[in-house]
Amino acid sequence: MNVIKGLYHKKHSFNIIFVQSLMTVIKGLYRNKSSLIALISSRCSCWVYKHIRPTLFIILPSTLEAKGAISRFLYLCDNPNPFLIMNSSNWKAYRLANQQASASDKSGRPNGQRTGPHSTRHQGPRIQNQRVLRALGMTSAISSADPKPVDFVKTNELKECLVTFNVFEPEAETFHRMEVLGSLNRLAKQWLQEELLRRNVPTNVDETGGGNIFTFGSYRLGVHCSGADIDALCVVPRYIDRTDFFKSFLELLKEQPEVKELRAIEEAFVPVMKMKFDGVEIDLLFARLSLHAIPENLDLSSNELLRYLDEKCVRSLNGCRVTDEIIRLVPNADNFMLALRAVKLWAKRRGIYSNSLGFLGGVSWALLLARACQLYPTALPATLLNKFFLVFSQWKWPQPVLLKKPENAGFGFQVWDPRVNLYDRYHLMPIITPAYPHQNSTYNVSESTRTIIMEEFRNGLAITEEVMAGKCGWDRLFETPNFFARYKHYIVLLASSNSAEDQLQWCGYTESKIRHLVSSLERNQLISVAHVHPVCYPSVPLHTNNGQPMALAPGSSAFEVTAEVKTEDGVKTVNGDGKPRHCSMWFIGLAFEQHNVSVDLTYDIMSFTKTLCYQADRSNVSRVGRTIEARYVRRKELRQYLCESLLEGALAAGDKRRRATRDAPSKKRRVEEADGA
Repeated sequence: MNVIKGLYHKKHSFNIIFVQSLMTVIKGLYRNKSSLIALISSRCSCWVYKHIRPTLFIILPSTLEAKGAISRFLYLCDNPNPFLIMNSSNWKAYRLANQQASASDKSGRPNGQRTGPHSTRHQGPRIQNQRVLRALGMTSAISSADPKPVDFVKTNELKECLVTFNVFEPEAETFHRMEVLGSLNRLAKQWLQEELLRRNVPTNVDETGGGNIFTFGSYRLGVHCSGADIDALCVVPRYIDRTDFFKSFLELLKEQPEVKELRAIEEAFVPVMKMKFDGVEIDLLFARLSLHAIPENLDLSSNELLRYLDEKCVRSLNGCRVTDEIIRLVPNADNFMLALRAVKLWAKRRGIYSNSLGFLGGVSWALLLARACQLYPTALPATLLNKFFLVFSQWKWPQPVLLKKPENAGFGFQVWDPRVNLYDRYHLMPIITPAYPHQNSTYNVSESTRTIIMEEFRNGLAITEEVMAGKCGWDRLFETPNFFARYKHYIVLLASSNSAEDQLQWCGYTESKIRHLVSSLERNQLISVAHVHPVCYPSVPLHTNNGQPMALAPGSSAFEVTAEVKTEDGVKTVNGDGKPRHCSMWFIGLAFEQHNVSVDLTYDIMSFTKTLCYQADRSNVSRVGRTIEARYVRRKELRQYLCESLLEGALAAGDKRRRATRDAPSKKRRVEEADGA
């Protein structure tokens, strides 16, 4: 706070006015240190100023957490003016450019007329688009043209459209998240103190910093929507092991009444602990650094922190490091964040947002948009959205998408390099993370999912072209297609278990393996596309429907309250009969190369189910009552698994096509009628 106050008193030297209301907010957060740690990690050494003309904000934070905090504050204030987020190096270039502009304009202005970049209100956007930002990316920009008036209009229309889809989080929910993160941070520090005392670690370690909670992903980027989860990372000193995190800390969380649906996935590629903390979903990772203490102002972007770490810790740290690099490598963070909200909404509505199922996850979509921002550094969000579809609808895959030149820090970790690693040559849609060690964030993409994504890129380009031409509105871009009207053939994948607790874990494990079934189906020469719908449908309790599954709307809870009995072997069953009660299902649409052809999918389906069960046994995931089953169905048979509200329009579309085919005169008949006439 002393740093901020000192800068405030020196405002006359910069010809700027400090944002008074922001100072009040930071003072309030400072009283509650836990909330402050959760929001900006107690790093208040940020420079926040506001120009005399309210057309442009200049924010110069020393840390990304502070930058995200200020961005969220400006959004909560409903500030309509554009603002620019810069670092200290760009600030020097900004001031130099303004001084040069003032000197060049003095000769042509009457005495007493204001000079400089803020002489008129309409010059604010011009300042924002001056070429003071350094060149970013692997290539030079395609266009650095200033925005046109229509770009501002379309951007405002885009904001209004996004509001109708509730992508902006309410103020009350934002502060609730901050309180949850503060509570989680206090629990983590309490656990660390107990572990350090148990290991007889010197007490000065806790005084200098025993550990900390960092956020990453959409929350750290400031683009999370209402109800979204929070990706967090627990960073501890070298005295704590991962086994302690997944045992003693897990037990501590179980004792908290606010924690629900807690489950640990220690055997995952990136070990994670999932939970609902006071209604907020949190994915908590773990990383142990080779430091004797973790200061609250620790900069995770330093490569030196990776020294002597194991691969799992490096993967966990990669989330925060990649998020920091993305923000650093985009020319305008404000435009990037608004456009990213639109891209994420579009991908979710179109059914192509899922990393585990072979589509793209949040990090991959952010990397793609960041590359478009580098190619069009002065474009506004509406224009960025159009250029995003333009660039990647024509991208020559498997040419990789890179935000910067890959580096090798020399710590021995494997980086994505198809020249060295044979397996990297088979990646179909490589999007490379910008932080060392560089990895491909889309290694799960298959032939089918790439085909579907490219089709959506072309469709998005056509729609945004019409939007920019004024032929339609932005809401058309976010229309949701009817998946069950798209294909004639489907595979229904059913995962069942005895209890609600077992079902939660079993669903997560099954979903992580579905992409292997898709790959197996793709190897069938008669199948052109195997399209998995990235929605898990809960079923009504099986014993209430004669053992037959019936899907409910996504988000519905099918876990009824029933008596659970513990058997001698410790396995939980419902009502003591051991029969599966809870079921979830996924649907895979199939498109064949030829029509009216007989295809035997028995081998592909049986191989997948047997392999999944075998891997579950080896991973200690298998439980009594957990089953997996795959069934082939036609579209007209979907009524057996889906309620009418979910099938609305799907079966009607199929009946309409069949009637059109039946009623249409054959080619031979049309020729005969023409000859007779």
